[in-house]
Amino acid sequence: MQLFPTTTDEEREAAVEAASLAIQRGGLVVLPTDTVYGLAADAFDKDAVQELLDAKGRGRAMPPPVLVSAATTLDALAVRVPTWARTLVEEFWPGALTLVCHAHASLQWDLGDTRGTVAVRMPDHPVALEILERTGPLAVSSANLTGRPAATEAAEAEEMLGDEVEVVVDAGTSPGGAASTIVDATATPGRVLRRGAISIDQLNAVLEPLGHAIPDADAPAGAEEVQEATEVTEDADDPDVAEDGDA
Repeated sequence: MQLFPTTTDEEREAAVEAASLAIQRGGLVVLPTDTVYGLAADAFDKDAVQELLDAKGRGRAMPPPVLVSAATTLDALAVRVPTWARTLVEEFWPGALTLVCHAHASLQWDLGDTRGTVAVRMPDHPVALEILERTGPLAVSSANLTGRPAATEAAEAEEMLGDEVEVVVDAGTSPGGAASTIVDATATPGRVLRRGAISIDQLNAVLEPLGHAIPDADAPAGAEEVQEATEVTEDADDPDVAEDGDA
């Protein structure tokens, strides 16, 4: 395992290059995001994704979300994305909004037991975006062991996962510290699967002018991980409440 700082432009380039190469080799990488540190693998490398799940002590019933570098990539991964969900993307991407959508049936990947869905987010972190631009979509879960707090410092991630990863990219303390809000966009009306950095009021401030609103189902603030994405109303594997989660 190698730890790469990102204090200077030269260090940052070396860190991004090392992380990108490790991903291309099928390895695992710890990278910063705008919420918490994430544990990343090539989303299209099923062996790497399984290693990610194994490293966290997490089963296939809890598939990781996918991070992308551009909003336009959503249409390469998902189908039947409703207009209201696209409006949320325009407002909150890059940012702490994860959308659960119907996955393209033709995608050659295995993220776990997704039931035909994919959870997609574009993070608002320059280092993460630089890595994603070079690697393509990444399966990313919070950089911690299941049941332990999500890492907001590279050293915390290294302590928990250092033996499992090739590269740790250190960009200082995570700016967010709270998990992304997860919205199920596989049906209308949508619903919040996990409360996070973006509140239901913020979501509905965007949606209500369209004649649409997400009901407040009183989803708990730090539930248990998004298992089988479209069926869960409580998730825990997420950095929302500093619990095991998704970046």
